[in-house]
Amino acid sequence: MNVVVTFAAIALALFIAAYITRRRFGLLGLALAAGSILSVIWSYDAGLVVGAVGFFPSGPLTTAITLSVIVLLPPVILLFHGYAYKSAVGRVFGALMFTAVAMAFLIEPLSHAMTITGFGANAYNWLIQNKDTVISLGMVIAVLDLFMTKPAHLNEKKSKR
Repeated sequence: MNVVVTFAAIALALFIAAYITRRRFGLLGLALAAGSILSVIWSYDAGLVVGAVGFFPSGPLTTAITLSVIVLLPPVILLFHGYAYKSAVGRVFGALMFTAVAMAFLIEPLSHAMTITGFGANAYNWLIQNKDTVISLGMVIAVLDLFMTKPAHLNEKKSKR
């Protein structure tokens, strides 16, 4: 049950951050993919570097947290810059999509630090089995969301006429 509570807390924090900042899902979704690629490339070295600095002891928890931060760093940076949703429905949709795709990307790094048993194991197995589908669908929706985004300068030209 501890795993479910941890994942739910992370998901809630991600949803609130995306909802409050009103950022569009397209760029955030692609930033998650970039962060995931970086975490795969740096997977071994990142944990060693953080452990060698001495602030945190080396181990699976340090590696899991480090890889999770690497996955989330690009979209967190973009939460403060970019296009925003105008409607509440768009904000909810974007925040839900961001949360779902982020959790799909974070499921593996976080699982290295947790002992998964009981109901948490069933939920974890379901998430592992469906994470590729969630990521694939999320990336398609992110690209479509980018196509639906209109540059700010086009909106200004239309309003001046």
